[in-house]
Amino acid sequence: MTYRSGFCCFVGRPNAGKSTLTNALVGTKIVITSDKPQTTRHAVRGILTREDAQLVLVDTPGLHRPRTLLGQRLNDVVRSTLAEVDVVGLCVPADQRIGPGDRFIAAELAELRAPVIAVVTKTDATSKQRVAEQLVALSRLGEFADIVPVSAVDGSQVDLLADLLVGHLPEGPMLYPDDVTTDNDDETRLAELIREASLEGVRDELPHSIAVTIDEVTRRDSGLLEVFATIHLERDSQKGIVIGPKGSRLQRIGTDARAGIEALLGERVHLALHVAVERDWQRDPKKLDRLGF
Repeated sequence: MTYRSGFCCFVGRPNAGKSTLTNALVGTKIVITSDKPQTTRHAVRGILTREDAQLVLVDTPGLHRPRTLLGQRLNDVVRSTLAEVDVVGLCVPADQRIGPGDRFIAAELAELRAPVIAVVTKTDATSKQRVAEQLVALSRLGEFADIVPVSAVDGSQVDLLADLLVGHLPEGPMLYPDDVTTDNDDETRLAELIREASLEGVRDELPHSIAVTIDEVTRRDSGLLEVFATIHLERDSQKGIVIGPKGSRLQRIGTDARAGIEALLGERVHLALHVAVERDWQRDPKKLDRLGF
């Protein structure tokens, strides 16, 4: 039997369902998800290992027209990733009309050597007629190796998409041990889970301004793991939003994030959160470097 292995990258407008699709293909939560744009900021790798292939999924930030230095750096992450993968998945939601952002991305992908599979995501969120219309509209957007509708929520055609992606991989050996599902280190994953909890229920202007760093991870004599983290914001006014009345919102963030961290690590955790203001960090090169961008 021929064994195939290689890298795949999903691209699309922010909030096109790329992260949810990555999690569905891998079968476990690798990437944080949110209905806020620019949730993903790092090229996270999820690893799908099968008897016939190993598909390494690179989940990138949404490609967009940048308005800040952070936005430029996120686009740089996408472009450097696209230059190195074996197959690309262009994600377009079934419940949103194709717009200038999709055309901008399709034009960029047309310059690639790697084959591009067009993926209509979120088919569970709209009617079959709307899905059919989106497939036709997408076929007019460019020359694609395949076009496939999927739902990461109910699993519809996720296995078919995996087969199509694997079919474009080169022959090669397994790249990671078969029990590994991501190459992200634990600290990055902890920080992302805290940021995911922080994004829940905030106003539209706040998500881009949230960054999280892990300050320290220690173990008490009792064996309990302690995680100390900082939520970084850009303005003093945002601090009150995140902390909430009498600290209620920060407490909820801590509770939600701790549950995710305990599920990830498989043990009880004490999570201590601190909120700090890093003024205009999205536009400051030194602050971006310090926060890991």
